[in-house]
Amino acid sequence: MCTAIRDDIVSGAYEPGSRLTEELLARRYGVSRVPVREALRTLESEGFVTTRRHAGACVARPSEREAADLLDIRALLEPLGAARAAQRRTEAHLKVLRGLVRLGRERAQRGQLGELRPLADWFHETLAQASGSPSLAGMLVQLRRKTAWVYAAAPHRQPAPAEDGRRPDLTARAVESWAEHGALVDAVARGDAERARALAAAHTERSLSEYRLRRPVPVRTSKHSVNTASGRN
Repeated sequence: MCTAIRDDIVSGAYEPGSRLTEELLARRYGVSRVPVREALRTLESEGFVTTRRHAGACVARPSEREAADLLDIRALLEPLGAARAAQRRTEAHLKVLRGLVRLGRERAQRGQLGELRPLADWFHETLAQASGSPSLAGMLVQLRRKTAWVYAAAPHRQPAPAEDGRRPDLTARAVESWAEHGALVDAVARGDAERARALAAAHTERSLSEYRLRRPVPVRTSKHSVNTASGRN
């Protein structure tokens, strides 16, 4: 129940500020109000939902500061998770990670960019699980979900052209990104924690810089909406 509501929030089915009534949610998902109530409490603890005294449960409106903080926290935790994975991964983790890298490289080289996001999510969730720390893995997965949600509605800025006037090639960047994933898996497989940490830090910074090219979702302060700038990823 919690996963279904969270996924709908992240996908934009419920916009920031919209009300989440137990009765309507129970009807939508075909359950009683009890699991809905429990799910809303969990989502409130995760920051996806807020509860107001007279309005009830609503989808949260993340602020510009919260958006920027998400990027900073991920920049700290993802390299730590990679280092732990190099120390604690199992052969099962490596098998899945290598398979995902193979698929990601194939899709990237073919220009099938729409298929890469779920593969990347699966890759990073598996890497987080390989850290051997349920608490750390849970935080990493939640951070990725929340970052995607905060910036999903953000308007894209056109990337600045290169010196020759051409726009960056998204396919080339995707190929490069999956090569980075492959190098990271190699370091994890060798048990080289410091190399894994360094590679993850570099990959995370490149990824987060793409979020920083966007604005976070609009944040309303009163009757007027304000478009905030900054952070991303």
